[in-house]
Amino acid sequence: MKGKISVKESPVDEHYQAAWDELTVPGAPFAWSVNEVRGVPTRVYDAAPPNMALVWAASLAYAENDYLIYGDERMTYGEAHEAVDALAAYLVSVGVGHGDRVALSMRNYPEWALAYWATLKIGAAVVGMNAWWTASEMEFGLSDSTPKVLIADQERLERVHSELEGLRENNRLHIIGVRVEGDLPDDAIHWENAIQKAVELPPLPEIDISPEDDVCIFYTSGTTGRPKGAVLTHRGAVSNLLNLGFWNAVTLTAGAKAVAAGENPSGSDKQPGESKPGSVLAVPLFHVTGCNCCLHPVTAQGGQLILMYRWDAGVALELIEKERPSTFTGVPTMARELINHPDFEKRDTSSLSHLGGGGAAVQPDLVHKIEKKIEGRPSTGYGLTEVNGVIAMNSAHFFTAKPESTGPVVPILESRIVGEDGKDQGVGQLGELWVRGGNVFRGYLNRPEANEEILTDGWFHTGDIGYLDEDGFLFLVDRAKDMVLRGGENVYSAEVEAAIYEHPSVAEAAVFAVPDERLGEAVGVAIVRLPGTELTAKELQDHVRTLIASFKVPEHIWFREEALPRNANGKFLKRELRETLIGTPTG
Repeated sequence: MKGKISVKESPVDEHYQAAWDELTVPGAPFAWSVNEVRGVPTRVYDAAPPNMALVWAASLAYAENDYLIYGDERMTYGEAHEAVDALAAYLVSVGVGHGDRVALSMRNYPEWALAYWATLKIGAAVVGMNAWWTASEMEFGLSDSTPKVLIADQERLERVHSELEGLRENNRLHIIGVRVEGDLPDDAIHWENAIQKAVELPPLPEIDISPEDDVCIFYTSGTTGRPKGAVLTHRGAVSNLLNLGFWNAVTLTAGAKAVAAGENPSGSDKQPGESKPGSVLAVPLFHVTGCNCCLHPVTAQGGQLILMYRWDAGVALELIEKERPSTFTGVPTMARELINHPDFEKRDTSSLSHLGGGGAAVQPDLVHKIEKKIEGRPSTGYGLTEVNGVIAMNSAHFFTAKPESTGPVVPILESRIVGEDGKDQGVGQLGELWVRGGNVFRGYLNRPEANEEILTDGWFHTGDIGYLDEDGFLFLVDRAKDMVLRGGENVYSAEVEAAIYEHPSVAEAAVFAVPDERLGEAVGVAIVRLPGTELTAKELQDHVRTLIASFKVPEHIWFREEALPRNANGKFLKRELRETLIGTPTG
């Protein structure tokens, strides 16, 4: 697959292929070449800017446009650049330089985005910390990534308070408090004071940022009980930004060619109402969905980013009607809750050109419901933290034609379907998806063994099982990784099991996914208690909640008297357990 796909049965087949070719030929906006990156042949876009700091710098052209909207607060691009420059100067003054790290731990406040761009501007890397983490998880993330500065809101600072003294002593961690009422730890500073202090600081030095410099570290749940920090580079983030632009361009170009030829692809007659570029952001900025797939493209096009304090479908509908954004960024669960909300028909959502989601599969029924409900089109993206965002995308008439598919793999990613025997599989044959290209991550921080296991000559083993059809569309059917995908959040069974096993009454525990109408999947567990001990479901949940984030706590608990079933290697037969237990009483 040399950057192309063949869509023989599509209603716009030749137009789609023509659009793909037109946009990727040498000299075209999305032309790519093969370069050597980290010692392996890698596809990279020819016109890609060398770093994300330049993407931010270019956004000053939209100085008068609204950028960040949060409740009653509004900030233009011009105001945002002033704040970013001031914070960047302050970070340099406290010793943050090229190659250092700054940790962000807060809700989706405007300060998250401002701190992100300020960190990138000086050549440092952001550590995006999960705002749901417990104190021990926060302590691990800070110790593992060793940032020079922690920028956190009041809730996160209170949560990690007991760990701060040791962290600051060992790592000389400087703290900037965001929206904090009251005093801060000694030598820490309030956000407003840090911004004001920049007035007396010298101008920022010129920074040479390479495409292979680190841009961000996002933590993924660990299969060995600890999260792993995925190290993302500027090249990877820029590549993902262009991948998003490519898919939008190819669908629009193909659709226009079809209409010009007198054809009427499904949905081509649907025209969204007047809108403003931008998105309501309902997912966290500490994920690639919120950061790389929303913050980045919205900023690059000078759009408005509408932030929510917490998810509420009714509030989201109000914001869509009031602000008239062109897109909504959330997991599929949120899209479903939007169209099912009792106020949906009362609110004007005609501005939306796309309503879909990332972070989890969009169920086929939801595709068709969105198609009927809004003037825009349903969309989805499949990707992972380790690829900076998307691997494949599907939207518009292609999505309604193949709602079970995540779409074709983006141009700069080579793809393979690898069988259990290690051989490449043919069309329609199942295997694990491997990808290689410009948006694949550098590796996991401080995890050489994990990197060796998951990266082979630049090929990233996604852990997802699927196949490619005759048109080159990707279909995912299972996950090789032992993981529960709860409302877009990855929950790895081993991490939950490790917490469960710390309870003195637990003899055996096997965690697995349980279907959930709202979240897609929920966390379930089968437990065997030690003889002579007692343990209730609530007691187990209370125990686990003290060790890991609340969204990882099992919601379905089965207690069994007999040993859990195992295979010849001694591993629990989780699929057998799941099929046996689902539908039976829990607790």
